[in-house]
Amino acid sequence: MKKKQEKMQDKDLFSISKGSRRGMVVFLVLMTLIWMIPIYSLVKDSLKVNGIQNYVYVLTNKINGVPFYRYFMNSAINAVGASLLLVLICSFAGFAFSKIEFTGRKWIYSMVVMCLAISGPILIIPLFYIYKTAHLYNTHLAVILSECLITIPFGVLMMKNFFDGLPGELMESANVDGANIVQTYFKIYLPLAKPAVINLVVLQLMWSFQDFLFPLMFLTRDQAYTTTVAVNAFKGAYGMSAQSLGRYNAALVLISIPTILIFVFAQKYIVNGVTSGAVKE
Repeated sequence: MKKKQEKMQDKDLFSISKGSRRGMVVFLVLMTLIWMIPIYSLVKDSLKVNGIQNYVYVLTNKINGVPFYRYFMNSAINAVGASLLLVLICSFAGFAFSKIEFTGRKWIYSMVVMCLAISGPILIIPLFYIYKTAHLYNTHLAVILSECLITIPFGVLMMKNFFDGLPGELMESANVDGANIVQTYFKIYLPLAKPAVINLVVLQLMWSFQDFLFPLMFLTRDQAYTTTVAVNAFKGAYGMSAQSLGRYNAALVLISIPTILIFVFAQKYIVNGVTSGAVKE
């Protein structure tokens, strides 16, 4: 009887009236319409003068001697490379901070979390010097390392929080069965951390495709430009005539497609990754 009363109380606590539901729906619809206004305006402007031929022109003609698909390939190389490196580092670090006892663990973790306050522009000068010295300037690796570096504190924080939600008894059981720490990580904890790993990969892919600062600072060759940096090349190549503005806006629409598709098809993984591990048993 007591459990039944508690369930009824929880149900009343989280129940939402029909009026509140309708209000939420109206609010979300309005926010969606506001968000769609700039997108609608961009698509409309991209179809001016020549219509769909603007998209055909952008896709079939070279810009400063570089085919349009090359910019997408460069962005994809940077995004995938940064995502793989980020998952490798952050999953190891998150597992270590959560499940392994070692001297200075709390202090080191606090230092990592404090790095969340460091912004990208602050790192430009030291990174530029390092890449120049190491002959990495003007390479994809420079952008990959930079995008990964700036995201590591967030990734470590997220992975540690997830591993904190997994029972420590799994570690004890693995030790009893004779598994070492590496086997325990790869065979037990990493498979269970799949939601958080996918979440981290999706977020990094989105951030990398949208990144403008690091490709702008560390790439100077047209052949190495990403889609975000290539926007300036589009403007210089097409000019500002009515016909050219349509092609320019068509190029902007095309370079925004990967980020939108990633978000649309991976939003469930983002939600699952954020919520999983949030509640501890």
